[in-house]
Amino acid sequence: MSKKFLLPLGILVIALGVVAFSSLFTVHQTQQAIVLQFGAIKRVVSEPGLSFKLPFIQDVRFVERRVLNFDPEPERVILADQRPLIVDSFSRYRIVDPNIYIQRVSSERALLDRLGPIVNDTVRAVFGDVTLSSVLSEERADLMNQVRDRVNNAAQDFGIEMVDVRIGRADLAPDVSESVYNRMRAERERDAAEFRAQGQEQYDRITSAAEREATVIIAEARRESEILRGQGEGERTTILSDAYGQDAGFFQFYRSMEAYRESFDGDNAYMVLSTDSDFFRYFDNVTQDLDLREGDSSSGVSSGSSSGGSGGSD
Repeated sequence: MSKKFLLPLGILVIALGVVAFSSLFTVHQTQQAIVLQFGAIKRVVSEPGLSFKLPFIQDVRFVERRVLNFDPEPERVILADQRPLIVDSFSRYRIVDPNIYIQRVSSERALLDRLGPIVNDTVRAVFGDVTLSSVLSEERADLMNQVRDRVNNAAQDFGIEMVDVRIGRADLAPDVSESVYNRMRAERERDAAEFRAQGQEQYDRITSAAEREATVIIAEARRESEILRGQGEGERTTILSDAYGQDAGFFQFYRSMEAYRESFDGDNAYMVLSTDSDFFRYFDNVTQDLDLREGDSSSGVSSGSSSGGSGGSD
């Protein structure tokens, strides 16, 4: 091939490459492609993959297929009970009609600028008909569903669908928070005082009943103990009488021994009494017996000695 054909062939290849590059585009699975021709929408490509368009004439715009988040500015809402509430909401939406989306808003920034006032106005309208107790109760989910449905009706004009609208935070305005907290604190203190009074009343009632029952039990126990003690004393007297009748001397000796044991029991066993006291009469007998035994022993020793001496002399 001569050199004069190489240059046109190279130019043709380059031109075909540019045309092919300009006519092909790739659609990601998270996106939708809108083919525009002189600003007019020709078709929408929703399936991911490689697609074609007319080179140099048609253009491609991509929009998200995923669920997108939108967080508008917090809104001051006056509730039905005239309490101001700062509501911070967030929304989630999806582009369902790219044709309307491109025609009406053309970009995400423009959509958010128009969607923000709609969400805030709807929140203000719905929450303006309820009280603070409803916002803080289980009715809150129903309120947010109402907000979502109303915003969704208006958002259809932009080719989007509101998936969800939720309240991230709802606070009382600073100028009323302190008064509300003080009132809540006073209510809790009043409830606590009432509970303490009820508890004290139950305590007094239970304590009185217990003391009354204890008094009755103690009285009955004392009565039974006195009866048993009296019976025991009677039996003791009977036994002592029988013992005295059988052997009066042994009975007196036994009673004296008991008296000695009770008197000398303990650390302090000193007693100051006369030796001829009746209390020590048995000690006197023991002393006399010991003296007699000692006398007998000494007499025996003397007799033995005398006998021994006589025998020696004999």
